[in-house]
Amino acid sequence: MLAVDEEGKALLAFVEQGTPGLTVVDDWSGFGQRTTASGTVIAEQVRLKPFQIFYTHRSYDRPTFAGPFAQITTAAIDLGIARAALADTVDFVRQQARPWIDSGVERAADDPLTIVAIGDLQYRLVAAEALLERAGRFIDIAKAEPTEDTVAEAAIAVGLAKIATTEISLLAASKLFELGGSKATQGRFNYDRHWRNARVHTLHDPVRWKYHAIGNYTLNGIKPARHSWN
Repeated sequence: MLAVDEEGKALLAFVEQGTPGLTVVDDWSGFGQRTTASGTVIAEQVRLKPFQIFYTHRSYDRPTFAGPFAQITTAAIDLGIARAALADTVDFVRQQARPWIDSGVERAADDPLTIVAIGDLQYRLVAAEALLERAGRFIDIAKAEPTEDTVAEAAIAVGLAKIATTEISLLAASKLFELGGSKATQGRFNYDRHWRNARVHTLHDPVRWKYHAIGNYTLNGIKPARHSWN
């Protein structure tokens, strides 16, 4: 359970279900990533022991790789969604989809505009993979030598990867239907899970702020704020 102390500093409390004053409301109804456990928790005069409290703000009082590490895990999940969506797209185009009437070909896989679209998705996916791997190397450096500069560089590297994985996961999940055609929307394939999962999970933190952090660092030398979302 996340909370703040009397000074407004972030805390993480580990509280057992059934603790007096604690009410867990199972009201999370997001249409994707349904196991994120983001439902309502009500705490009323809950008494805790000191060992149940983790002072999360201390992770960012000094330079640590905690923030970039937290972020790269979410970026990796988005990359996995993109991989799965593209794999399903390729499989469906090869086996199920029909070519457009004006293409002059018999197989959807020979449709020139479909081929171009698959090529575009593949290059974006590989670029996202490369940025994610690059970000991992910056995190390794920050872990070995956590300084203001190495942590900032890791946060920026992960931010670049987060942009790429966010965009390819959403694009690949949407293009699946465009290239697969109306047949791909049938419930028996359950392909909408890719878009639903990508759309919900990429809301974990707004990617538009990654652009801001990268731009501010590049243009003005301003280091990203240290917290779990940078």
